[in-house]
Amino acid sequence: MWDEFNIKTFPAEIVVFRNGIFCPELSTLPDTDFYKTYEKPIHIIYVGEITGKNQLNINIFTENQKFFLSANIKNKKPAFLNIFIKNAGKNSEFRGQIMLENESELNLNCTVEHAIQDTTILLKNKLFAHKNTISKLSGISIINKNCKNAVSDISFSALADKKACVEFLPAQKISAIPKTADHSASIYRPSLQQIEYLRTSGLTGSEVKNVLIEAFLNDFSLF
Repeated sequence: MWDEFNIKTFPAEIVVFRNGIFCPELSTLPDTDFYKTYEKPIHIIYVGEITGKNQLNINIFTENQKFFLSANIKNKKPAFLNIFIKNAGKNSEFRGQIMLENESELNLNCTVEHAIQDTTILLKNKLFAHKNTISKLSGISIINKNCKNAVSDISFSALADKKACVEFLPAQKISAIPKTADHSASIYRPSLQQIEYLRTSGLTGSEVKNVLIEAFLNDFSLF
């Protein structure tokens, strides 16, 4: 996974999706409904190129379990990805990073739900939008009644061509007092100093662009 999709792997129970399709031959677990506690963390890997409508549901019912989502997704045709994460496992922690590269029209919708107290869901989304593309990224965090001490964060950021259209729609629905509840959206622009430094290092214009894209997409970690 590291060589093909730049996905860091580690000792874990894994569930793998390639091009939006579940791959049982690469997975140690059969699906994304979790009722059993494992000694190792659970790593959900979602990689490849998507098109059309795609759905990823993650339902957590086990206590004291760590979960990680690593997604590295591209699209060259119009694509829609709906991600739903429900954490109903007390003291269970979910951390996800989603890296997107849009070359057409892309719609990402993330819904995360805290269904019991003392749950964590942290979801980071990063987008690189090519020229003349349309990107819409939306997300809502739901903290249900009686789900106190939730830790919740959905963030969106993008590096976009000047002729790309990017829309962010982060939201929260909070019915209990959380420990923390954050959401954010931002557009990244490299500084003139960064660009000039790379150029004086001997890189061509296209090489500078590629370095900035790679640095932006990989500037976070689950661990």
